[in-house]
Amino acid sequence: MSDDNPHSSNGSSNKGWLDKISQIFKDEPQSKDDVVDVLTVAAENDLIDQNTKNMIDGVLEIADLRIRDIMIPRAQMITLDMNDSPEQFLPAMIESGHSRFPVVSEDKDHIEGILLAKDLLNLLVDREQEIDLKSMLRPIVVVPESKRVDTLLKEFRQNRYHMAVVVDEYGGVSGLVTIEDILELIVGEIEDEFDSEDNQTDNIRKVSKHVYMVQALTQLDDFNDFFDTDFNEEEAGTIGGIVLHQFGHMPEKGEEVEIQGLNFKVHTADTRRIQQLTVSLPKLEAQESEL
Repeated sequence: MSDDNPHSSNGSSNKGWLDKISQIFKDEPQSKDDVVDVLTVAAENDLIDQNTKNMIDGVLEIADLRIRDIMIPRAQMITLDMNDSPEQFLPAMIESGHSRFPVVSEDKDHIEGILLAKDLLNLLVDREQEIDLKSMLRPIVVVPESKRVDTLLKEFRQNRYHMAVVVDEYGGVSGLVTIEDILELIVGEIEDEFDSEDNQTDNIRKVSKHVYMVQALTQLDDFNDFFDTDFNEEEAGTIGGIVLHQFGHMPEKGEEVEIQGLNFKVHTADTRRIQQLTVSLPKLEAQESEL
């Protein structure tokens, strides 16, 4: 009899967990909050790890986003001029470290195609061969700002392309988006062996009219200068430190806090530190900044 007790106790524990899941799914989930509740309970019971939960949360999150929310704004696009020689555009390609570049003929509203850096390699080795940039261009994919992010991700996968040019309601180019931009919403920041925190200049990136993506390790004086805030640099050296202090605990992805009128939402984090923050300006201030 005593030998059965441990199994009986274990069974009760497992049954309790299954009862919770069964209760939640007794009827079909009525909202994403119901699904999040299941994920939270599963993580608390170590049935899935926190990274898995964060990725599923990311998948749920992109269903509410439009391309305008995540695109690289027009002003930050790195483009090549159709009329430039290789000597003129190669330094910009090398410095950026990107593998795909929109090529323009007049300005950013006139994108002729996409240049893949690898297409230049053979021609650069054989310098006697003349480089005809126009003949090397791949077709551009154009999407509206209002397109759903999850829909575009599906199209990226099905059609096997990696970059799209984003246009506004008047047909003007407003930015571009890559498959990596979408995947980072799910799995967090994607870095390669050439990335280094010391060389990152894109610590603060505008993603919509009043929303910014901010690296948690952004120096506090840089954050104060950019957002015209006055966070105390004696309290923390980075904006992530300020947010962590305000929470009073290690926050999970999706947790939010308001400080000095700004809304801070944890975009990515692990068990030790906050990695990325979504910073939202008050609507009134965002409108004034556009005037």
